[in-house]
Amino acid sequence: MSKKPDTSGLSPFRSFSREKWAKLRADTPMTLSEEEVADLSGLSVQVSLDEVAEIYLPLSRLLSLYVEASQDLFRDTQKFLGGLSGKVPYIIGMGGSVAVGKSTTARILRKLLARWPNHPKVDLLTTDGFLQPNAVLEERGLMNRKGFPESYNVSHLLRVLSDIKAGHRYVEAPVYSHLHYDVSPVETVRFDQPDILIVEGINVLQVGTPPADGEAVPFVSDFFDFSVYIDARAEILREWYVERFFRLRETAFQDPESYFHRYASLTDKETHKTANQIWDTINLVNLRENVQPTRHRADLILHKGVDHEVEEVFLRKL
Repeated sequence: MSKKPDTSGLSPFRSFSREKWAKLRADTPMTLSEEEVADLSGLSVQVSLDEVAEIYLPLSRLLSLYVEASQDLFRDTQKFLGGLSGKVPYIIGMGGSVAVGKSTTARILRKLLARWPNHPKVDLLTTDGFLQPNAVLEERGLMNRKGFPESYNVSHLLRVLSDIKAGHRYVEAPVYSHLHYDVSPVETVRFDQPDILIVEGINVLQVGTPPADGEAVPFVSDFFDFSVYIDARAEILREWYVERFFRLRETAFQDPESYFHRYASLTDKETHKTANQIWDTINLVNLRENVQPTRHRADLILHKGVDHEVEEVFLRKL
C-alpha cells in the first residue's frame, strides 16, 4: 500500500497576519475621509477608517501594481501585433457568502482604486442583475434556490463580460431591485471601457465539470485578471445574516412595496426563527455546496473575525 504523500506545509498561498499586511501599505496616502467610509459601509457592515488603512489601502496598492503591469503588457502586445488599437479593462472578481460584506468591500475598493492616477475609471458590476426573473424561477421551481448557480442567466453574464473585456463601448447590463426582490424589467447600467471592472457576486469563482470531449466551456472567472474571496466561519456568517435580517425588518421591509413587507410586523422571536430558517435551508446549503468550495480558486482571501474585521490575508504565490 502506497504511503499518502505529506502535503503539510504545502500551500499556493502566502499568509499574512493583519499587522504584517498593514505594513505593506508603505507610504500609500489615505484618500478616503471618515464620512466617505461611513457612506460606503453597508447596512450590517460598518467599516472603520483603521480597517481601510490596514487592509484595503495595501490591497489597492497591490492591485494598482498589477493593473500597471497589465497595462504595460497590453501595450507591448499591441506593438507585437502591429499596433492594433483598443482598450482592455482589468477585471477583478469578488466572491463570498451572503452577509460576508462583499458589496461594502467592492464599493470601498472601487473608490480607492479610482484615486490612483493610472486607472481613474473604475466600474462595479453585481451579478444579482443576472438572476433569472422571479417568473422564470417560479416556473422552473427554483424560487427556493435563488442565488444558487442554476438560478442565474449565465450565458447573458458571459456575453456582457466578453464584450467589456473586448473593449466594446456602451455595454449594458440588467439591474436587480432589492426592494422588489427581482430583476428590473426596464432599468439597466451601462459600461463604457472602464480601466478596471469589479465583478461582485456569490458564485463568481465557480466552475462546472469540464466536458470529456475537451470542448471550450467558458466560466465567469475566465474573464478575471485577479480574484478576491471574502471568508468567515459559517457560524459567524449565520450571526451576521440574522443581525442583518433584524435591521432590514426595521428599515427596507417597512416599505409597503417591499417583497418582504410581510416580515415587517414579525415579533423578535418570529424574526429570529424566520432568519435562521432561511439561513439553514437556503444560504447555508448554497455556502457549503457552491460558494465555500471556490475559496481556494481566488488570488487573495480576506479572512474575517466576529467583529467583521479582517484577521488574516492569504495571497496566492506568483
